[in-house]
Amino acid sequence: MAGLFRSVAARVSAAIPTPRRAGSTSARVARPRQVTALQRRELSYAPEPDGQADPGEIVWTWVSYEDDPRQGKDRPVLVVGRHSRTLFALMLSSQRDRDGERHWLALGPGEWDRENRPSWVRLDRVLTMREDGIRREGAVLDRARFDRVGQALRAGYGWH
Repeated sequence: MAGLFRSVAARVSAAIPTPRRAGSTSARVARPRQVTALQRRELSYAPEPDGQADPGEIVWTWVSYEDDPRQGKDRPVLVVGRHSRTLFALMLSSQRDRDGERHWLALGPGEWDRENRPSWVRLDRVLTMREDGIRREGAVLDRARFDRVGQALRAGYGWH
């Protein structure tokens, strides 16, 4: 597992994202039926050093703003599922005002943030993206924190 983490960390430092506008490869809010189908599946922790994003991995992608979908920014997202070439993810934020806020779960700091700031994951907004929408790989979230995310999704959001 340590080798996997070093491999992912090396790719993070080598890839610098460039600004861009939202397009076909940006993350989008999942449709309700996609979320319902995903909620029925068991969450599984499955990071693998295979070059593909897997549940339990944090990757960076372009995420549109809720209030103006024409704009957005690169941000880290936690992959929680996959169906064929479609990935399902939850966005992360390092904004301290998220602490204790509804729908946000504290993850703490991690290798996905260059400044090692604490992060929070948003539980109520599932994003979909294609593999080619990944801008760079960030890190593997440890099993204990992934399990906490899963517990929160099962307890408050109808996941299995």
